[in-house]
Amino acid sequence: MATVQNLQIDRERLWRSLMEMARIGATPKGGCKRLALSDLDKEGRDLFVKWCKEAGCTVTVDRMGNIFARRPGRKNDEPPVVTGSHLDTQPTGGKFDGVYGVLAGLEIIRTLNDSGYETDVPIEVAVWTNEEGSRFAPAMTASGVFGGVFTEEYGHSRKDLDGKTIREELERIGYLGDQPVGGRKFRAFFEAHIEQGPILEAERKTVGVVLGIQGMKWFEVTLTGRESHAGTTPMNRRADAMLACARVVDRVNRIALDFAPGVSTVGLVQVSPNSRNTIPGTVFFTVDLRHPRDEVLAKMKARFEAELAEVCGGLGVAVECKEIWNSPAIHYHDDCIAAVRKAAQDAGYPHMDIVSGAGHDAGYVNRVAPAGMVFVPCENGISHNEIESATPDDLAAGCNVLMRAMLSLAMAG
Repeated sequence: MATVQNLQIDRERLWRSLMEMARIGATPKGGCKRLALSDLDKEGRDLFVKWCKEAGCTVTVDRMGNIFARRPGRKNDEPPVVTGSHLDTQPTGGKFDGVYGVLAGLEIIRTLNDSGYETDVPIEVAVWTNEEGSRFAPAMTASGVFGGVFTEEYGHSRKDLDGKTIREELERIGYLGDQPVGGRKFRAFFEAHIEQGPILEAERKTVGVVLGIQGMKWFEVTLTGRESHAGTTPMNRRADAMLACARVVDRVNRIALDFAPGVSTVGLVQVSPNSRNTIPGTVFFTVDLRHPRDEVLAKMKARFEAELAEVCGGLGVAVECKEIWNSPAIHYHDDCIAAVRKAAQDAGYPHMDIVSGAGHDAGYVNRVAPAGMVFVPCENGISHNEIESATPDDLAAGCNVLMRAMLSLAMAG
């Protein structure tokens, strides 16, 4: 039987799989658009399930649409070592965000099959539903239900901008499974991902050993002023919701600069009535605050709420602000971190410890099972963008590290 030391994934096969999946929802600039639970997401899921069955896996789906593809081990009553990520994308997403972690897991199963390598415990690959949060908020909905952060009822009830719920869309595309969400025992969970930032590339490191994820808070804000004619209403008699929004956006940016290395983003804005000669009466927008330290993130929130009240009070605009998501800073399991670090060392890849600036499904899984992550560089740190790019060599290196880390725990007793 092959040994861990001489096992190598098939670089070209991994790349071909990524490029074939990328054809589903391909965009003009070379990216992908597979919004969660859309017809294109179904097509990507169907292809993944087909590939897994061809690799000899059994496939189950839970009531949040999470997919689990299992390769048996010698001790099938033992909890599996699991890897995976997501197949849904941003509206103008790239070819690698999420899908790399899914297909890296599939490539590991194919490699183990090719070599006849038997593990003590089963190996599984998971696909988590609605990781991106671009169609249904909040992000990482289904892994959040799995990790006990959200109830299944809450997860099913999330609506897109057209009022369609996650449950309705799961049923429509045929991925409303019958398995309970959560309660599945994992020996460990690993997620491979592009970094989505510039650090590994700048430091000339092939592998990032992810220590954890910075804390983050999401807010939904509705500003209500007064619609009025743009030509006949004097400037000093206006209650302009858009002006208030613009000033708040600038304050949100300043908050992150004042609490470095925190970051802040206003990423979605809806203006009503959205007419060029009517003063906006209502503006809805989102705010995303992040920081590696929870106590500093709390200060950013307090500052944001104070600035919001000050701006709107001064302009005569009413404000409603809801915190819709709070994800405290996460530290991954020490055993999983050590397994990734040793795998990178043994394989001879330049590596470094790193904290993730983005949220990932592994963060919620970490609440109910030991979890860790493997990062690889992406060109110029660009992600959530059609031009997102990563090299076949770096992707293969990350997959090899992922395989070694998983096997180190899949063969332990």
